[in-house]
Amino acid sequence: MDPALPSLAATLGYAFRDPSLLAVALTHRSAAFEMSSARRGRPASDNERLEFLGDAVLALTVSDVIWTRMPEATEGELTRVRAAVVNEANLARVASGIGLGDALKLGRGEDRSGGRAKPSLLANTLEAVFAAVYLDGGFEAARAVITTLLDPSIEEVRAQGTRDEKTLLQEIVQGRHGVTPRYEVISTAGPDHDRTYAVEMRAGEILRAQGVGRSKKSAEQDAARRALQNLDVAPPAPEAPPDEPPGPAETAPAPETAPETSAERRRT
Repeated sequence: MDPALPSLAATLGYAFRDPSLLAVALTHRSAAFEMSSARRGRPASDNERLEFLGDAVLALTVSDVIWTRMPEATEGELTRVRAAVVNEANLARVASGIGLGDALKLGRGEDRSGGRAKPSLLANTLEAVFAAVYLDGGFEAARAVITTLLDPSIEEVRAQGTRDEKTLLQEIVQGRHGVTPRYEVISTAGPDHDRTYAVEMRAGEILRAQGVGRSKKSAEQDAARRALQNLDVAPPAPEAPPDEPPGPAETAPAPETAPETSAERRRT
């Protein structure tokens, strides 16, 4: 048995009946490929299927926990808390904190390129580990491990309270893709005392969205709100009535006056 497995299991606070599940959860496809080559083509298992299952177990667990702890929260508030807890950056931080990088099984090339510290790889492996616990001990065992590891993150996000659309979008896009949204005024309409601004938000080549408003700030918030909808994240409810009258700031421009989109919005 790999000597790293008992140590990691102890850190998780869970004793595996079938340690091979944890071994597969820690095996990156680069290592599996090299093992398959050494076995003259006999396939070796990697953690990608476990990652798929672990993502679902993680989402259900965090949803269950925050549903219980936040009885007055709206659907949008619950969605935002969950997104902040399960995003790649946070999962990678948790994985690094328990020494998951040291226990990874990587191919030689991936190891040399710094794979043990890559946020995406760490986050994916942590999800695979959650799936291994689920398959070995059932949902309650997985829930206990996930809650123990992520409880500090859940409480931290809850303490932060609500955030506006631009802040939330930046957190999600930076966490998932490592890019920062940029905003650009693409057109204005109306006299100085009643001007409407159209703004385009771009997050690299990953995401684009347009918004309109009676000020640049409100147009940027509208663009961020539309981008969040494309990401299936509910925008935060306003903490106070908006400081602008209803109108173009809160509605999409009519087709005959809308600024032309430079490219279709795209998400990965």
